Amino acid sequence: MVVSGLGKSGLVCRKIASTLASTGTPALFLHAAEGLHGDIGMLTRGDVLLAVSNSGSTEVLALLAPARRLGLPVVAMTGDPGSQLGRSADVVLDVSVAEEACPLGLAPTASTTATMALGDALAIALLERRGFGAEDFGTLHPGGALGRRLRRVDELMHVGDEMPVVAGTASMGDALREMSLKRLGLTGVVATDGTLAGIITDGDLRRAVQTHRDVLSFSAAALMTRAPKTVPAGALAESALSLMEQHAITALFILAEDGRPAGVLHLHDLLRAGVV
Repeated sequence: MVVSGLGKSGLVCRKIASTLASTGTPALFLHAAEGLHGDIGMLTRGDVLLAVSNSGSTEVLALLAPARRLGLPVVAMTGDPGSQLGRSADVVLDVSVAEEACPLGLAPTASTTATMALGDALAIALLERRGFGAEDFGTLHPGGALGRRLRRVDELMHVGDEMPVVAGTASMGDALREMSLKRLGLTGVVATDGTLAGIITDGDLRRAVQTHRDVLSFSAAALMTRAPKTVPAGALAESALSLMEQHAITALFILAEDGRPAGVLHLHDLLRAGVV
């Protein structure tokens, strides 16, 4: 999407192009006047031209002929659908207002606000149409607080030798050693097919000691918590944090599609990453 205008409309166009790009629609701003002096080369076949002019009679009209030669659809956003721009476009988005907020009725105020609002609406309509989701948004916003919130669990989790896992047939002594070595406050217990059968946490150990005289005589499968809370690989870190808060837990196993443990995510990992 190439968004073009000039003056106050041009400033609004920059914002519209930025919003489109950040919500999954590739977009750039083309200054209408600069387009007449070489920047029209930004237009290529397959683009869509969004021409913005409140009056519908500015230099943006000069971009229509080059756009037509390239076979580009032209969408006009104008306060005068009957203007030359409105009549020449394939689609007209009406941003007309009864009057400007300016007491002189001259400075673009209400009209620029209406144009920006409709630009936002267009961006969100395209976002919904293309099924653009939170994970896609996170990919396009890797920096700052927003980017931290939208990081994926597989970017932060402990994997491989850092992941505490024992077989269901392992002794509780082996489970305790694994928990102490990996220092995440839990260990996963896997079935013979490698899928996660349960977990043993520090809390499970305390409860087991209160109930049984010799905890070490049990197997890991005998004392594990079955059907533990998990999240799938590729989930957003923020969704993992929400699950931790909901169930008052500090760590989660991340599961691959086949049900095998892919990693472990601890609350401290989220704190270090700035997600919390």
